[in-house]
Amino acid sequence: MTSYPVFMGAATALITPMNEEGVDYPAFGRLIDWQIEKGIDALVIAGTTGEGSTLSDEEHRQVLRFSAQRIAGRVPMIAGTGSNDTAYAVDLTEYACEVGADAMLVVTPYYNKATQKGLIRMFSEIADASTKPLILYNVPSRTGVNIEPSTYAALADHPMIAGIKEAGSDISKIVETASLVGDKLDIYSGNDDQVVPIMSMGGKGVISVLSNLMPAETSRMCHLYLQGEGEAAAKLQCEYLPLIKALFCEVNPIPVKAAMAAMGFCKNYVRLPLTVMEPEHEEKLLSLMKLQRLI
Repeated sequence: MTSYPVFMGAATALITPMNEEGVDYPAFGRLIDWQIEKGIDALVIAGTTGEGSTLSDEEHRQVLRFSAQRIAGRVPMIAGTGSNDTAYAVDLTEYACEVGADAMLVVTPYYNKATQKGLIRMFSEIADASTKPLILYNVPSRTGVNIEPSTYAALADHPMIAGIKEAGSDISKIVETASLVGDKLDIYSGNDDQVVPIMSMGGKGVISVLSNLMPAETSRMCHLYLQGEGEAAAKLQCEYLPLIKALFCEVNPIPVKAAMAAMGFCKNYVRLPLTVMEPEHEEKLLSLMKLQRLI
């Protein structure tokens, strides 16, 4: 295991600004700079929210290379390198290490799925090939695969497996995982509505969609808890809940793309099979953003 967390606090699962021609790199660069200026603790590039699944291989590599150069060590860069093809995930992980990523976010295989034995072998092969720590990403609602607590425990002693992004909804499972892995793996919430509950079980923070819009506020919520101000952190968790729910009323990243477009960071463009937000949902999202003085 690594001897220190990849990050503590909030890491933004960053959108990838796009238009009809491809990735909008000028907008992407401005967004990265703004996130860092606002005090975000880390940035996740080309994950689910970054539409990594519809980036071509060439685009995916270019996005990782561009981001590493733009971030330039100011905060940890976590590269989304997971795939349902283990060999491809290994190759992309090796590339991300070469261009300067500080860690990898590796999702469970989707569609072809896997047994728990298959998950252990897959994550181990990717970790064996990596020179940077891995954060395992469990999101059963998207992949149809659930990493069991015993599987986390079996992987916890690998020197390059550092943490867990847990985006399931079962808090009891997270309690069981924490009891099995102890301090061998750092646990991060993958759900913005469960940040404080997961931190109460020893979690180190969140990999967040909300922090695309509110990097300073999301980071502050985490650091309040880390500093022993749990009541204040819980108050913010509750305050932000309506906006969090609006950001997930349609498939992520449809709403957050609409939100970031309203804030002037990008065009409201998502790649098929995603489509832009329905007008009635967008109206509610924007009204909640106005209450937070984001627009």
